[in-house]
Amino acid sequence: MFFGGQYYSYGYLAIPVSILGTQLALNRILVLLAAVLLAIGLYLGLTRTRSGTAIRAVAVDPNAARLVAIDVATASAFAFALGGALVAAGGVLVSMFLTFNAAMGVVFTMKALIVVIVGGLGNIMGALAVGLALGVIETSVSRLVDPGLTLAATYALFMVALLLRPQGIFGSLAR
Repeated sequence: MFFGGQYYSYGYLAIPVSILGTQLALNRILVLLAAVLLAIGLYLGLTRTRSGTAIRAVAVDPNAARLVAIDVATASAFAFALGGALVAAGGVLVSMFLTFNAAMGVVFTMKALIVVIVGGLGNIMGALAVGLALGVIETSVSRLVDPGLTLAATYALFMVALLLRPQGIFGSLAR
């Protein structure tokens, strides 16, 4: 309502940098570094801190978490706030090289769903590994075959993973 219906973008640090003979924009390198730092920080925070352990315990079984004196409401609220902060950080990073529009969240949501399911529900390392693999596959398909087929490659990876390992690449079978 305030900004109208047109698209908005800005080019922050869109300076070309040569790395190993390939021209890359400085803002994309910065986004990569920031994403790696966020991923490492999230992993360490969820696996090495008391708050992270509480969040994981509540995710597995809220009733059992109460039995070991974890405040489920506080841990859930903290997890929700942490998720919102990560989404905001991701939006800021992506805005440095993409134009925003109203429908762009659908593609990112589908890719996130695929990464979580293929990596194994609740498995952080699985999600990180599959996210990296998905990025490499999409880039390879875009560069070597056709940029219009990246979404098809994403869904093909999803279908193959569901057929071969329905519990996820790093997931375990439920008992």
